[in-house]
Amino acid sequence: MRLVFAGTPETALPSLRTLIDSPRHDVVAVVTRPDAQSGRGRKVHPSPVAELAEEAGIEVLRPQKAGDPAFLDRLRALAPDCCPVVAYGALLPQVALDIPRHGWINLHFSLLPAWRGAAPVQHAILHGDEITGASTFQIVKELDAGPVYGVVTEEIRASDTSGTLLERLSVSGAGLLAATLDGVEDGTLEARPQPADGVTIAPKISVADARVDWTKPAMHVDRLIRACTPGPGAWTEFRGQRVKLGAARVAEGERPAPGEIVATKSTVLVGTATDALLLGEVQPQGKRLMQAGEWARGVRPEAKESFT
Repeated sequence: MRLVFAGTPETALPSLRTLIDSPRHDVVAVVTRPDAQSGRGRKVHPSPVAELAEEAGIEVLRPQKAGDPAFLDRLRALAPDCCPVVAYGALLPQVALDIPRHGWINLHFSLLPAWRGAAPVQHAILHGDEITGASTFQIVKELDAGPVYGVVTEEIRASDTSGTLLERLSVSGAGLLAATLDGVEDGTLEARPQPADGVTIAPKISVADARVDWTKPAMHVDRLIRACTPGPGAWTEFRGQRVKLGAARVAEGERPAPGEIVATKSTVLVGTATDALLLGEVQPQGKRLMQAGEWARGVRPEAKESFT
């Protein structure tokens, strides 16, 4: 099939590479978000998908909105049979959905109908799911509600952050997306409606959502930190300044007061409503990422001093 691939971040790269290498399909263009500022210098950079497409000599389309008339005219001229989508990051109007004869097929990182929305991997970790996965489905107007072609499953490990879990899902999901397009092309695969039961929503986790509440149980705080790593980054405050928290682990049997910091030469424990957490890496406001022990040696928390 003639494909126009839509995607933006690094998560989409395994799928794009797989489809570029596929002998059964031809990626004639990619659609991605416009170039944006990133990095410490806030310079304008193309998206990871745009960079890979340009390296491969593939046309790149960067509409401000997917309903822009010039973009729609170009999409019609490209005459795609199907538009695979992985983390594109913008709404698709019905007029765009109607252009390819096989529609737009999305790779979504959850087992639909669970965790429809922008942050499925983060919410799966935050809510303590043991199994997650990826689904391919036909995009319809309603959010992530279209009929499903196929799924792959993935165990959520006790040490997983949203970053490590998404990395595995992006690879296994690329194979699922390629197999889905193969099945659509040869007519052997049919999408099935999602069940009405089991729908959960996964909205984007904001910076405010990522603030740690030390009066919660240790398991909840641990899940929040892992769900928010690498973004938006779980955080707390110490002496009025923000401190980002990397992955931690529960220290069973240790029970300082919620938020209380217990530091030794090499370790930092923080109290919760239940067991303490043993901090890993932290990043003080305006400074580099460092081991928690190094941070504590610099700031020297006083007895009974706490995160807030």
